[in-house]
Amino acid sequence: MTQTADLYCVFGNPIHHSKSPVIHAMFAKQTGQAMDYQTNLAPLDGFAASVQQFIEIGGKGANVTVPFKLEAFALAQKLSARAAMAGAVNTLIFSAGEIIGDNTDGIGLVRDITHNASKPIHGRRVLLLGAGGAARGALLPLLEERPASLTIANRTLSKAVELVEMAKKSAMRSDCEIEAKTWEQLDGSFDLIVNATSASLQSEVPPIPSSIFSASSLAYDMMYADTQTRFNLYAQQCGAQTRDGLGMLIEQAAEAFFIWRGVRPETAPIFAHFRPVEGA
Repeated sequence: MTQTADLYCVFGNPIHHSKSPVIHAMFAKQTGQAMDYQTNLAPLDGFAASVQQFIEIGGKGANVTVPFKLEAFALAQKLSARAAMAGAVNTLIFSAGEIIGDNTDGIGLVRDITHNASKPIHGRRVLLLGAGGAARGALLPLLEERPASLTIANRTLSKAVELVEMAKKSAMRSDCEIEAKTWEQLDGSFDLIVNATSASLQSEVPPIPSSIFSASSLAYDMMYADTQTRFNLYAQQCGAQTRDGLGMLIEQAAEAFFIWRGVRPETAPIFAHFRPVEGA
């Protein structure tokens, strides 16, 4: 007897470009899970109604991308700790008549760095560029890796200070130095520099000094494209190693898959699919 496939989707607007259906189809095939995962173009003024319609036809869970992550946060009746810290939801679980919200972006970032790039965060100096939603999503998973220090740098100092206060309230560890700075106040090099700004969307680089990079630094741009981002090109010119956000995309999807299905898929074949020459 053929097993009925469980329904999942990714909500967004626009959504036609999403890699999520390909990624989850590969995960399902690899793990033998019966899943039907599709894109769902929700109207800009109709996200909640679209979610409800999806639940009514038997949807088990969903991913959420721009511009609905804040609406998903508001819609969720329960939140994971990382979603609460992020202030945004990218993964929904529909269970026993309840909508549960999670955020897998930050853990996807951390897994790509620590597992795929084999770069430890524990005991290292970490610089997080930006203080918006992407930075908030990365905050708790980065702190859980127990870095020696975490510096949050932003164009506007007050926003960085706000994020630092959130980090300190999480009380992940008392001996982690957490501080806020503006771009101009940055000095010395860091082991890990994460670009959580939207500058790469405009093919720009935040006005950061070259001294933050060294030959042992990993510069990580949360954005990804078919070509190198401007941030990564700049970091390479400054002598740093670089990595873009494709790995974060794949790893956050793997975390969502694990939440839904209780099985953790292998991500290496997905990297090989999207970057067959590099394999990563």
